[in-house]
Amino acid sequence: MKNNALLIFTRNLELGKVKTRLAKTIGDEKALKTYKDLLLHTMKVTQSLDYDKFVFYDKTIDYNDLWAGFSYKERLQSGADVGVRMQDAFQQLFELGYQNCIIIGSDLFDLQDSHINEAFSKLKYNVDVIGPAEDGGYYLLGLKKVIPSLFKNKNWGTAAVLSDTMKDLENYKMEFTETLNDSDTFEDLEKSSYYKTLKSNLNNG
Repeated sequence: MKNNALLIFTRNLELGKVKTRLAKTIGDEKALKTYKDLLLHTMKVTQSLDYDKFVFYDKTIDYNDLWAGFSYKERLQSGADVGVRMQDAFQQLFELGYQNCIIIGSDLFDLQDSHINEAFSKLKYNVDVIGPAEDGGYYLLGLKKVIPSLFKNKNWGTAAVLSDTMKDLENYKMEFTETLNDSDTFEDLEKSSYYKTLKSNLNNG
């Protein structure tokens, strides 16, 4: 019986289409380079994890990118907004027979494999697990079943997402993982453990 599945949401690498808030400070080309680094970090953190792993692209599946040659199954996001797309992705995996599903984004230089392992461990005894982000959203969501209200009536990308999600989970057994910092703005990057490397790359790029 299939048990654990890790879902990784990514954006296709398109100039001017990724890290748009960051690009307002450092420009489109450096924002694209930063997102490439974020994807590489996410891959390095997850590639050795002993779960079935699925990469969900936002527009088209790229069979020749950095995920190729590793144990990632590639799928396409579907839906008008991120809530619909996440719900659809979860539903796909539960229909395949997985019992515990965790979704993460690809925006965190501070994410480590220990955060994901901890979340799967906690999901054994809870209906859901959340990894809060410092900006008021979340970087990780683990579920044992689809809870439709989690994906509806949310102002995605705002500081209200986590608090609104918590209201939907009042009657469910849940736990949290460590609060981490998304890398959406230049101020976010300055807080990141990866900032020194990024600063060097950006200065030389």
